Amino acid sequence: MPQLRKDPVLKQWVIISPERGKRPSDFKKTEQVIDDPKTCPFCEGNEQMTPPETMSFRTAGTSPNHKGWWVRIVPDNAPILKPDGDSDREGIGMFDAMNSIGVHEMVIESPHHHINIQNSTIEQVREVIWAYKQRLLEIKKNPRYKHFMIVKNSGAGVSNFSHSHSHIVATPIIPKRIEEELEGAREYYHYHDRCLFCDIIKQESKDKARLVHEDENFIVFCPFASRFPFEMEITPKLHMPFFEMIENHQVHGFATALQAALKRLETLLPGQPYNFVLHTSPCSDSYREFYHWHIELIPKLTKVAGFEWGSGFYINPTPPEDAAKMLREVKISE
Repeated sequence: MPQLRKDPVLKQWVIISPERGKRPSDFKKTEQVIDDPKTCPFCEGNEQMTPPETMSFRTAGTSPNHKGWWVRIVPDNAPILKPDGDSDREGIGMFDAMNSIGVHEMVIESPHHHINIQNSTIEQVREVIWAYKQRLLEIKKNPRYKHFMIVKNSGAGVSNFSHSHSHIVATPIIPKRIEEELEGAREYYHYHDRCLFCDIIKQESKDKARLVHEDENFIVFCPFASRFPFEMEITPKLHMPFFEMIENHQVHGFATALQAALKRLETLLPGQPYNFVLHTSPCSDSYREFYHWHIELIPKLTKVAGFEWGSGFYINPTPPEDAAKMLREVKISE
């Protein structure tokens, strides 16, 4: 029968409804974006079709905004936030407003049109992670930015081209979702004197029912109160509040965990679009003791309808234990 489950971080209730019987074959296939690499602004050789790069990893002796790169970061053509100007906070009657100051950049993950994190070499995935780290460290030097995240929107309808890329977004305020996580983690720490995320990791590693991938440094699991079918979380086992402080020896483990999760998802649900979001601590040491960075990986298989919007409940037709078992059992290439 359906079961109500409570997320220990957000204190949000989720309805797990297995009677709806959603297995991989039950989900509608999504049409893929088909575009021409010759006109793709992210392909090597088309550098002049994007804004000037803010950072790139490239062959020595090659010039910025020309061929020779293997990871490239550029400002978004239609940014949701812009780095110029002042915040100009103001009150409009009882309402608050401010200018949309921030950073919105795109990380082009390969110079080749059909290479993505799933089918790339592990070395290239590591390079993408290095690019994330270095760019976030640079952005963090600006005291105007209070928080940043990395977002990837994969699949049909997310852009006019399918070249693999992700977004870096820095904001002058801490987003509401992060505030909610901080509140839940802070309360747990004050009561137990332990990190909530660390305790979740220990529980999932012990139970194994929702485990998808594990090594000495990282764990991938389907959360106990998963909001969506085949939702996964990727997190370091060692307590780490700041993603941008990831150590050299941990980059390989994270690259392996991220690629393994995406390969399993692609094998089980071929061509299905997904989102992943990096949640890391705000740019302050105030949260160091109780916050723990992690990736939320969410396949876009269901739609939020009226009941969900009105109640705040999510309805998940695939129990996370079933999802994890199916993800664990698929055969993937190493």
